[in-house]
Amino acid sequence: MVLFTDTAKDYCNSLEDKTRDVKMPKLLFSKIRFYEIKDLMQNVKRPRRIDIVLNRKRHKKDIQCLMVQKINDDQHSSKLSWPTKLHPTLEKLLQDKKYLAAFHAFLQSEFSEENIEFWLACEDYKSTTSPDDFRWKAEEIYQEFIQPTACREINVDHHIREKIKKSLEEPSLSCFEEAQKHVYMLMERDSCPRFLQSDAYLSLNHKSKTLWYI
Repeated sequence: MVLFTDTAKDYCNSLEDKTRDVKMPKLLFSKIRFYEIKDLMQNVKRPRRIDIVLNRKRHKKDIQCLMVQKINDDQHSSKLSWPTKLHPTLEKLLQDKKYLAAFHAFLQSEFSEENIEFWLACEDYKSTTSPDDFRWKAEEIYQEFIQPTACREINVDHHIREKIKKSLEEPSLSCFEEAQKHVYMLMERDSCPRFLQSDAYLSLNHKSKTLWYI
């Protein structure tokens, strides 16, 4: 009975030693990993408080610079688009005597003054109140601007010329309407944009602004 007890005790002690031997590597491994991590954490350079403050100030300054740049870009783009918005239309030019005279002089320099003169003659014709004046005024406009041998012949197609010629038998207020619209579109698309870039217009526009500010 005593022998069995000693043998059982020895067997238990042997199992305990084996169990301890099995667990030890895990414990050692855990300790090694812990010390490695601890050493690494000590070697890591922690940011100083002054560095954090400086980084925050630098970031704030960068944001302010971006905002200033955006404001400058917006102002620059508005400056580029602002003058084009101030350019008057051809209709506005023709309603102002000073700009009309400057536009007429500009067309003379381009040898195309017949367009504005024909347009003005049509406006005068449409303001006629006496039916007796329709015929001679219509004949005068036709001979000066429409017929092929006219001294100030305008650029209209044959179809329009023939319609005007037939309308002279019984002239009305609208007999030159189609030709007038055609000439207006030519000036609007071609002559007017060049006039708005000319020295004559820019000088007159500058004088008008100066008088307005005074």
